[in-house]
Amino acid sequence: MMNATLEEVTTHNLIKELITRIGDDPEREGLVNTPKRVVKSWEKLFGGYKQGVENHLGVKFKSEGYDEIVLLKNIEFYSTCEHHMLPFYGVAHVAYIPKDWLVGISKLARLVEVYARRLQIQERLTINIAHTLKNYLEPIGAGCVIEAKHHCMLCRGVEKQNSSMVTSTLLGALYNDPRARQEFFDLIKMR
Repeated sequence: MMNATLEEVTTHNLIKELITRIGDDPEREGLVNTPKRVVKSWEKLFGGYKQGVENHLGVKFKSEGYDEIVLLKNIEFYSTCEHHMLPFYGVAHVAYIPKDWLVGISKLARLVEVYARRLQIQERLTINIAHTLKNYLEPIGAGCVIEAKHHCMLCRGVEKQNSSMVTSTLLGALYNDPRARQEFFDLIKMR
């Protein structure tokens, strides 16, 4: 670990300690470079802590009178459960009804990514996405529906392999207006 910072050395030592505590030898051939690989993977898995949503939603465009649902569906994501530090993954459907502002569709996917790449629970992930859209775009309505599989249920605990969890947060017209709410769910089902 030449030129390694004190923080990197400490993190590598912690990972070696974890390997020892689960009953293996961190100096075994297959594990010698594991601390370095784990730290590198954490940079991606937890990269959401280093990103702000303002970087993605800061660039807005005038809606030019468009006031119907904007939906980006089937946004794949990967996150890590804050309770067991195991992965959960699935798809998010993110929508808003613009009032004055639009945002590029890739920004909706990036919004999901920012929040998913943190230690997380699915409920908070869903709420954060919908409320962030509401706060940045001030739309007529905003919503997020997430369906995910959780490894904390698949490979430990109750071990239910075919279970998936669905959460939703609907705000403004997507919550209050039954027609807008129904259209949102119908659009999610559309192929």
